[in-house]
Amino acid sequence: MPDPLLRVQAQLTDRDLVLLGWLADHGVLTSFQIAHALFPSVDYAQERLRALTNKLGVMDRFRPQKPDGGSYPYHYVLAQLGVEVVAAQRGEDLPRKDQARRRRWHLTRRANLPHLLGVNGFFTALAGHARTHLGSELVRWWPSARCQKMGAFAEPGDDVSVRVYESRSRPDGHGIWVEGDRRVPFFLEYDLGTERPLSRLVDKLHGYRELAHVTGRIWPVLFWLPSPARERHLHQELTAAGIRYPVATAVHAEVTGINPADAVWWQYRSDRAPVRLADLPAAGSGTPRAA
Repeated sequence: MPDPLLRVQAQLTDRDLVLLGWLADHGVLTSFQIAHALFPSVDYAQERLRALTNKLGVMDRFRPQKPDGGSYPYHYVLAQLGVEVVAAQRGEDLPRKDQARRRRWHLTRRANLPHLLGVNGFFTALAGHARTHLGSELVRWWPSARCQKMGAFAEPGDDVSVRVYESRSRPDGHGIWVEGDRRVPFFLEYDLGTERPLSRLVDKLHGYRELAHVTGRIWPVLFWLPSPARERHLHQELTAAGIRYPVATAVHAEVTGINPADAVWWQYRSDRAPVRLADLPAAGSGTPRAA
Protein backbone atom coordinates (compact mmCIF):
# COMPACT_ATOMS: atom_id res chain seq x y z
CA MET A 1 0.00 0.00 0.00
CA PRO A 2 1.49 3.43 -0.94
CA ASP A 3 2.85 5.61 1.87
CA PRO A 4 0.12 8.22 2.62
CA LEU A 5 2.75 10.93 2.89
CA LEU A 6 4.22 10.18 -0.54
CA ARG A 7 0.75 9.85 -2.06
CA VAL A 8 -0.48 13.22 -0.82
CA GLN A 9 2.73 15.11 -1.60
CA ALA A 10 2.23 14.40 -5.30
CA GLN A 11 -1.19 16.08 -5.18
CA LEU A 12 -0.21 19.31 -3.45
CA THR A 13 0.45 22.55 -5.31
CA ASP A 14 2.99 25.22 -4.37
CA ARG A 15 0.11 27.31 -3.02
CA ASP A 16 -1.05 24.39 -0.87
CA LEU A 17 2.45 24.11 0.60
CA VAL A 18 2.53 27.82 1.41
CA LEU A 19 -0.78 27.45 3.24
CA LEU A 20 0.35 24.37 5.17
CA GLY A 21 3.54 26.18 6.16
CA TRP A 22 1.54 29.15 7.44
CA LEU A 23 -0.66 26.87 9.53
CA ALA A 24 2.42 25.16 10.93
CA ASP A 25 3.91 28.50 11.97
CA HIS A 26 0.82 30.49 12.92
CA GLY A 27 -1.69 27.89 14.13
CA VAL A 28 -5.04 28.78 12.64
CA LEU A 29 -6.51 30.78 9.75
CA THR A 30 -10.11 31.43 8.76
CA SER A 31 -11.49 30.57 5.34
CA PHE A 32 -11.77 34.29 4.49
CA GLN A 33 -8.18 35.02 5.53
CA ILE A 34 -6.95 32.15 3.36
CA ALA A 35 -9.09 33.21 0.41
CA HIS A 36 -7.93 36.82 0.55
CA ALA A 37 -4.26 35.93 0.89
CA LEU A 38 -3.94 33.13 -1.66
CA PHE A 39 -6.94 32.76 -3.99
CA PRO A 40 -8.69 34.78 -6.72
CA SER A 41 -12.12 34.20 -5.17
CA VAL A 42 -13.81 32.87 -2.04
CA ASP A 43 -15.61 30.15 -4.03
CA TYR A 44 -12.35 28.88 -5.53
CA ALA A 45 -10.73 28.93 -2.09
CA GLN A 46 -13.57 27.01 -0.46
CA GLU A 47 -13.45 24.35 -3.16
CA ARG A 48 -9.73 23.79 -2.61
CA LEU A 49 -10.05 23.89 1.17
CA ARG A 50 -12.69 21.16 1.03
CA ALA A 51 -10.31 19.04 -1.04
CA LEU A 52 -7.40 19.62 1.33
CA THR A 53 -9.62 18.74 4.29
CA ASN A 54 -11.94 15.97 3.11
CA LYS A 55 -10.09 14.36 0.20
CA LEU A 56 -6.39 14.78 1.01
CA GLY A 57 -6.72 14.94 4.79
CA VAL A 58 -3.91 17.44 5.40
CA MET A 59 -6.09 19.96 7.26
CA ASP A 60 -8.86 19.95 9.84
CA ARG A 61 -11.43 22.63 10.50
CA PHE A 62 -13.73 23.84 13.26
CA ARG A 63 -16.40 26.51 13.48
CA PRO A 64 -16.81 28.42 16.75
CA GLN A 65 -20.27 29.51 17.78
CA LYS A 66 -21.07 33.17 18.36
CA PRO A 67 -22.32 34.07 21.85
CA ASP A 68 -25.44 35.74 20.39
CA GLY A 69 -26.21 32.93 17.95
CA GLY A 70 -24.90 31.84 14.58
CA SER A 71 -21.33 30.82 13.89
CA TYR A 72 -18.03 32.20 12.68
CA PRO A 73 -16.43 31.12 9.40
CA TYR A 74 -14.53 27.85 9.32
CA HIS A 75 -11.18 27.93 11.08
CA TYR A 76 -8.47 25.73 9.55
CA VAL A 77 -5.62 23.93 11.34
CA LEU A 78 -3.18 21.22 10.31
CA ALA A 79 -4.24 17.57 10.44
CA GLN A 80 -1.60 15.02 11.39
CA LEU A 81 -0.82 14.28 7.75
CA GLY A 82 -0.35 18.00 7.13
CA VAL A 83 2.07 18.22 10.05
CA GLU A 84 4.06 15.39 8.50
CA VAL A 85 4.03 17.04 5.05
CA VAL A 86 5.47 20.26 6.50
CA ALA A 87 8.13 18.36 8.47
CA ALA A 88 9.17 16.49 5.32
CA GLN A 89 9.31 19.69 3.28
CA ARG A 90 11.50 21.35 5.90
CA GLY A 91 13.77 18.35 6.43
CA GLU A 92 12.67 17.97 10.06
CA ASP A 93 12.14 14.80 12.06
CA LEU A 94 8.67 13.31 11.75
CA PRO A 95 6.42 14.57 14.55
CA ARG A 96 4.62 12.58 17.21
CA LYS A 97 1.49 10.84 16.00
CA ASP A 98 -0.75 12.92 18.28
CA GLN A 99 0.84 16.30 17.61
CA ALA A 100 -1.96 17.66 15.42
CA ARG A 101 -4.67 16.46 17.82
CA ARG A 102 -2.94 18.09 20.80
CA ARG A 103 -2.38 21.32 18.92
CA ARG A 104 -5.98 21.50 17.74
CA TRP A 105 -7.19 20.92 21.31
CA HIS A 106 -5.01 23.80 22.46
CA LEU A 107 -6.09 26.16 19.68
CA THR A 108 -9.82 25.55 20.01
CA ARG A 109 -9.69 26.18 23.76
CA ARG A 110 -7.31 29.12 24.03
CA ALA A 111 -8.92 32.18 25.54
CA ASN A 112 -6.98 34.54 23.27
CA LEU A 113 -8.00 32.94 19.96
CA PRO A 114 -9.50 36.28 18.76
CA HIS A 115 -6.12 37.90 19.37
CA LEU A 116 -4.27 35.22 17.39
CA LEU A 117 -6.76 35.52 14.52
CA GLY A 118 -6.38 39.30 14.58
CA VAL A 119 -2.61 39.03 14.26
CA ASN A 120 -2.92 36.50 11.46
CA GLY A 121 -5.52 38.68 9.77
CA PHE A 122 -3.04 41.58 9.67
CA PHE A 123 -0.45 39.49 7.84
CA THR A 124 -2.90 37.78 5.49
CA ALA A 125 -4.22 41.23 4.55
CA LEU A 126 -0.68 42.18 3.51
CA ALA A 127 -0.27 38.90 1.61
CA GLY A 128 -3.56 39.54 -0.18
CA HIS A 129 -2.48 43.05 -1.12
CA ALA A 130 0.80 41.69 -2.50
CA ARG A 131 -1.09 39.07 -4.52
CA THR A 132 -2.97 41.78 -6.39
CA HIS A 133 -0.33 44.53 -6.55
CA LEU A 134 2.73 43.94 -8.69
CA GLY A 135 5.95 44.95 -6.95
CA SER A 136 4.62 44.32 -3.43
CA GLU A 137 5.64 41.35 -1.32
CA LEU A 138 5.47 40.12 2.24
CA VAL A 139 8.92 38.53 2.25
CA ARG A 140 8.90 37.55 5.92
CA TRP A 141 6.15 36.62 8.38
CA TRP A 142 7.37 35.33 11.72
CA PRO A 143 5.32 34.35 14.76
CA SER A 144 6.23 35.60 18.20
CA ALA A 145 8.05 32.42 19.23
CA ARG A 146 10.52 32.63 16.37
CA CYS A 147 11.56 36.12 17.48
CA GLN A 148 12.65 34.66 20.84
CA LYS A 149 15.24 32.29 19.41
CA MET A 150 18.93 32.92 19.95
CA GLY A 151 20.33 35.01 17.13
CA ALA A 152 16.94 35.30 15.46
CA PHE A 153 17.81 38.68 13.93
CA ALA A 154 21.43 37.97 13.07
CA GLU A 155 22.47 38.50 9.47
CA PRO A 156 25.62 37.54 7.56
CA GLY A 157 28.60 39.47 8.86
CA ASP A 158 27.17 40.15 12.33
CA ASP A 159 29.49 39.65 15.27
CA VAL A 160 28.99 37.03 17.96
CA SER A 161 27.05 39.37 20.25
CA VAL A 162 24.22 39.50 17.71
CA ARG A 163 24.37 35.78 16.89
CA VAL A 164 23.91 34.77 20.54
CA TYR A 165 21.47 37.49 21.54
CA GLU A 166 18.02 36.43 22.77
CA SER A 167 15.56 39.27 22.40
CA ARG A 168 13.57 40.44 25.42
CA SER A 169 10.92 41.91 23.12
CA ARG A 170 8.00 39.64 22.34
CA PRO A 171 6.13 41.05 19.36
CA ASP A 172 2.86 39.53 18.21
CA GLY A 173 4.54 39.15 14.82
CA HIS A 174 7.48 40.31 12.77
CA GLY A 175 7.47 40.97 9.05
CA ILE A 176 9.35 42.50 6.17
CA TRP A 177 7.25 44.40 3.66
CA VAL A 178 8.58 45.29 0.22
CA GLU A 179 6.94 47.72 -2.17
CA GLY A 180 8.90 48.87 -5.19
CA ASP A 181 12.35 49.90 -3.98
CA ARG A 182 11.18 50.29 -0.39
CA ARG A 183 11.84 47.57 2.17
CA VAL A 184 10.50 47.93 5.72
CA PRO A 185 11.10 45.37 8.47
CA PHE A 186 8.65 45.90 11.35
CA PHE A 187 7.29 44.49 14.58
CA LEU A 188 3.55 44.16 15.18
CA GLU A 189 1.73 44.76 18.45
CA TYR A 190 -1.93 43.82 17.96
CA ASP A 191 -4.24 45.27 20.59
CA LEU A 192 -7.87 44.41 21.31
CA GLY A 193 -8.15 47.08 23.98
CA THR A 194 -9.28 44.69 26.69
CA GLU A 195 -6.32 42.65 27.89
CA ARG A 196 -3.74 45.22 28.97
CA PRO A 197 -3.44 48.90 29.94
CA LEU A 198 -1.68 51.31 27.63
CA SER A 199 1.25 51.63 30.04
CA ARG A 200 2.11 47.98 29.37
CA LEU A 201 2.19 48.65 25.64
CA VAL A 202 4.58 51.53 26.23
CA ASP A 203 6.79 49.41 28.52
CA LYS A 204 7.29 46.87 25.73
CA LEU A 205 9.25 49.44 23.75
CA HIS A 206 12.23 49.10 26.09
CA GLY A 207 12.86 45.60 24.73
CA TYR A 208 12.79 46.87 21.15
CA ARG A 209 15.24 49.63 22.03
CA GLU A 210 17.60 47.05 23.50
CA LEU A 211 17.29 44.88 20.39
CA ALA A 212 18.12 47.88 18.21
CA HIS A 213 21.14 48.68 20.39
CA VAL A 214 22.52 45.14 20.02
CA THR A 215 21.82 44.69 16.30
CA GLY A 216 22.09 48.24 15.02
CA ARG A 217 18.72 47.82 13.29
CA ILE A 218 16.00 50.27 14.23
CA TRP A 219 12.76 48.83 12.94
CA PRO A 220 9.41 50.47 13.64
CA VAL A 221 6.90 49.01 16.06
CA LEU A 222 3.36 49.03 14.65
CA PHE A 223 0.47 49.25 17.10
CA TRP A 224 -2.72 47.94 15.46
CA LEU A 225 -5.44 49.36 17.72
CA PRO A 226 -9.21 48.88 18.12
CA SER A 227 -10.39 52.50 18.20
CA PRO A 228 -9.35 56.09 17.43
CA ALA A 229 -9.70 56.98 21.11
CA ARG A 230 -7.27 54.26 22.19
CA GLU A 231 -4.88 55.36 19.44
CA ARG A 232 -5.00 58.97 20.64
CA HIS A 233 -4.46 57.95 24.25
CA LEU A 234 -1.51 55.75 23.31
CA HIS A 235 0.22 58.70 21.64
CA GLN A 236 -0.34 60.68 24.83
CA GLU A 237 1.17 57.86 26.93
CA LEU A 238 4.18 57.67 24.60
CA THR A 239 4.77 61.41 25.02
CA ALA A 240 4.41 61.24 28.80
CA ALA A 241 6.97 58.42 28.93
CA GLY A 242 9.44 60.31 26.74
CA ILE A 243 9.61 57.53 24.15
CA ARG A 244 11.87 58.25 21.19
CA TYR A 245 11.79 54.85 19.47
CA PRO A 246 10.00 54.83 16.05
CA VAL A 247 6.34 53.91 16.49
CA ALA A 248 3.37 54.05 14.14
CA THR A 249 -0.28 53.39 14.90
CA ALA A 250 -3.43 52.54 12.96
CA VAL A 251 -6.95 51.39 13.79
CA HIS A 252 -8.21 47.95 12.74
CA ALA A 253 -11.89 48.84 12.41
CA GLU A 254 -13.21 45.90 10.39
CA VAL A 255 -16.23 47.81 9.13
CA THR A 256 -13.97 50.12 7.12
CA GLY A 257 -12.04 47.30 5.44
CA ILE A 258 -8.77 48.98 6.38
CA ASN A 259 -5.69 47.71 4.55
CA PRO A 260 -2.42 47.84 6.54
CA ALA A 261 -0.43 48.41 3.32
CA ASP A 262 -2.28 51.69 2.67
CA ALA A 263 -1.69 55.20 4.02
CA VAL A 264 -3.20 54.52 7.45
CA TRP A 265 -0.10 54.77 9.70
CA TRP A 266 0.11 57.71 12.07
CA GLN A 267 3.76 58.15 13.00
CA TYR A 268 4.46 59.05 16.60
CA ARG A 269 6.06 62.50 16.98
CA SER A 270 5.21 63.45 13.42
CA ASP A 271 2.86 66.10 12.08
CA ARG A 272 2.66 64.41 8.68
CA ALA A 273 -0.53 62.88 7.38
CA PRO A 274 -0.82 59.10 7.72
CA VAL A 275 1.65 57.24 5.50
CA ARG A 276 1.81 53.86 3.78
CA LEU A 277 3.54 50.96 5.47
CA ALA A 278 6.22 51.11 2.75
CA ASP A 279 6.96 54.75 3.65
CA LEU A 280 7.77 54.12 7.32
CA PRO A 281 11.46 54.63 8.20
CA ALA A 282 13.55 51.54 8.97
CA ALA A 283 17.26 51.95 9.66
CA GLY A 284 19.84 49.20 9.20
CA SER A 285 17.43 46.88 7.44
CA GLY A 286 20.14 44.85 5.71
CA THR A 287 19.43 41.88 3.48
CA PRO A 288 17.07 39.26 4.91
CA ARG A 289 18.06 35.67 5.33
CA ALA A 290 15.64 32.97 4.22
CA ALA A 291 12.29 33.79 5.77
